[in-house]
Amino acid sequence: MYRASRTVVDTSRSSTDGTDGGTDGGTDGGTDGGTDSGTDGGTDGGAGSGSAAGSAEHDGTAGADRTGWRRWAMDTRPLRRPAYRRLWSSTIVTAVGSQLTAVAVPKQIYDITGSSAWVGYASLAGLVPLVVFALWGGAVADSMDRRKLLLITNTGIAVTSVLFWIQALVGLDSVLVLMVLLALQQAFFGLNSPARNASIARLVPEDELPAANALGSTVMQTGLVAGPLLAGALIPVIGLGELYLIDALALCVTVWAVMRLPALPPLTGSAAKRAGWREVAAGFRYIALHKVLLLSFLADIIAMVLGMPRALFPQLAAETYAPYGEGLALGLLFAAIPIGAVIGGLMSGTFSRARRHGLMVIAAVMAWGAAITGFGLSTSLWVAVAFLAAAGVADMVSMVFRGAILLSAATDEMRGRMQGVFTVVVAGGPRLADVLHGTAGSVLGARAAVAGGGLLVVVAMAILAVAAPALRRYS
Repeated sequence: MYRASRTVVDTSRSSTDGTDGGTDGGTDGGTDGGTDSGTDGGTDGGAGSGSAAGSAEHDGTAGADRTGWRRWAMDTRPLRRPAYRRLWSSTIVTAVGSQLTAVAVPKQIYDITGSSAWVGYASLAGLVPLVVFALWGGAVADSMDRRKLLLITNTGIAVTSVLFWIQALVGLDSVLVLMVLLALQQAFFGLNSPARNASIARLVPEDELPAANALGSTVMQTGLVAGPLLAGALIPVIGLGELYLIDALALCVTVWAVMRLPALPPLTGSAAKRAGWREVAAGFRYIALHKVLLLSFLADIIAMVLGMPRALFPQLAAETYAPYGEGLALGLLFAAIPIGAVIGGLMSGTFSRARRHGLMVIAAVMAWGAAITGFGLSTSLWVAVAFLAAAGVADMVSMVFRGAILLSAATDEMRGRMQGVFTVVVAGGPRLADVLHGTAGSVLGARAAVAGGGLLVVVAMAILAVAAPALRRYS
């Protein structure tokens, strides 16, 4: 639902809505090979097992019930696996670095043009290649060694960050160059994301998928809060161009981590022989035939398109919450949801072991809708922020279990294509929400549009849950 941005496009390099599905590193591979294999206790990432399920993680201690505060705290079982732990740790760096670029690109475009319209055009320039290459990248991820694909694409993203830095260093001041680099970067990200997210099921046992998703999503949401704050503090000190360089250096950590992974070739006999648009179409047919996958996408679309009110934050800050200070109000509104998501991630031990994944998605989306409704009805800024934070917690729960469903309900030879579609939904949903809420806000007023959207989320999700029992029964 609410996702970090690689630049000005609503997707996360490390995901989100990792999931959002995982982490830039944590989902980048299979179980560690070589000397780590004895500790990891799982199968080698390229050895032919579609999942690390049944590994030595079930050694009698990992599944023990936790007591006291540990029952509430984040479930860290996936970090016992050296490959996952190493790469997840590298994501802490890249989660912040990606947000430096996310701030720098629109800031530089605005500085050159003095027009917010050009910032919007740049967003479109990044969205189109992201959608195209995410769909194709899913098919590529199902037809080749995912580790090799991750090495190529992470290197490509790092190179584009270096090129961003060079153009700022030499003072090109060219919007065209920025838009071309942004399109190139988003193309690499579209190829990278499906492989990265699809790999997580080869990294941890199936019963740890929610916990792994919570770990990755928490890191990304933390980066979504800390990255822009750090960028705002650094620009007056070191300048805008150096933000690109910091991001490029952070990406080198990810490339190093991926290089240390074992091979992740397609499982024997299950791989697509090629990666053309026929294989992309086969992915859509697979979704149509597997109802729970289709329903998980619909749940996200309902929550995102009907219930994401970010386009109305500036209007609400200027009108409803103006007495608190427009700048303060705007900052709090944008920060509240990711802060709530981080809190939800830190307390994910309360829900990440739940087995009724479909029911958890339904409950989380309805809770999101109820919280957004409360936000729309609030006249107090602090009450509004509390409702948005609650929505962030619900968003985290939804991200965790939708990601787990996508990985567990799809076979390994289809996971790349499922994640490609997921990337498109994540990128496209916020754009539709911005148009819908912006239009409704201008006609009905901002508060009415927000509250009405939240109510629609609750009603639509309830109808979906009743009409399609496959989702609520999935475990």
